[in-house]
Amino acid sequence: MNEVIAVEGLSKRFGQVQAVSGLSFTVHRGELFGFLGPNGAGKTTTINMLTGLARPDMGTIRIGGIDCTQRPRAAQHLIGVVPDESNLYPELTGFENLCFCAALYGLGKAERQERARRLLDQFGLAQAANRKFGGYSKGMKRKLTIAAGIIHQPEILFLDEPTTGIDVAGARHIRQLIADLHKAGTTIFLTTHYIEEAERLCGRIAFIVSGRIVRTDTVERLIQSVRDKHVVQITCSKMPDDMGTRLSQFFPGLELTSQGRESIRVEAGEPIRVGPLVRFLEDQGAEVAEARRMRPSLEDVFVQITGIEAHAMGQEQEKEKAGAG
Repeated sequence: MNEVIAVEGLSKRFGQVQAVSGLSFTVHRGELFGFLGPNGAGKTTTINMLTGLARPDMGTIRIGGIDCTQRPRAAQHLIGVVPDESNLYPELTGFENLCFCAALYGLGKAERQERARRLLDQFGLAQAANRKFGGYSKGMKRKLTIAAGIIHQPEILFLDEPTTGIDVAGARHIRQLIADLHKAGTTIFLTTHYIEEAERLCGRIAFIVSGRIVRTDTVERLIQSVRDKHVVQITCSKMPDDMGTRLSQFFPGLELTSQGRESIRVEAGEPIRVGPLVRFLEDQGAEVAEARRMRPSLEDVFVQITGIEAHAMGQEQEKEKAGAG
């Protein structure tokens, strides 16, 4: 069987909040499948239902061929879960936390200790093995939480926002660990609101907004849809407040988007002449610092389909968490 996760008509409500509405999708064996959407879109609620932490109001869930709709934990032996916030014990050391998690899956003492040491070494945490988890940095905590999620060598790994709140170097390391796990054959279901992260890691992506999937496809096919678009990003200072209006009147064939007070995104279906744009801005009193052509990306597709700008992706509150709390 190629489909290891099959979801049909999944819905969940918390009071007046419809967190998830009629989700249907499949994840194939060995795939790194991404759920991309802003905070509050329903990503955490979905992952909680798939992993047995929440019961759906409607719909069906099959994991590894097992119907988990009425028996949410029937496939627990097949899955590993890395929640968006660590569920490990601050008073235990890194080594003790891993051994404890392994014991929950029935591993014998010698095997769980061996796996714990191997994972600590693999994740660059060997020197912190005997330090209490509560004293770890955010990046170290996230790495140990991922190690705990895979200590029983699950076929399917659920990762909920794995790099949120992590510094750049730590996030880069965690993404590499995820890529290595996928390369080794683990099926991964990843939620994120970082567009670049989804584009870099995932083979196929579902866009989720306000509890609904609005598009599912491979990264390659999604980007192909905007490949003919031409984009120029202009950064400048001393820009008049109505500059967007002035540009639209003078260059009616261009699509203009202001990104803050010092940046303008220019889009068109044909090559854009940068010189006239820069000269016009300077004639209007703006000081142009940079004008560069942009390669179409997954961000362009996401904005086009959802209308949500990338900078707004992490700004909304987690409606489903508020409802669940």
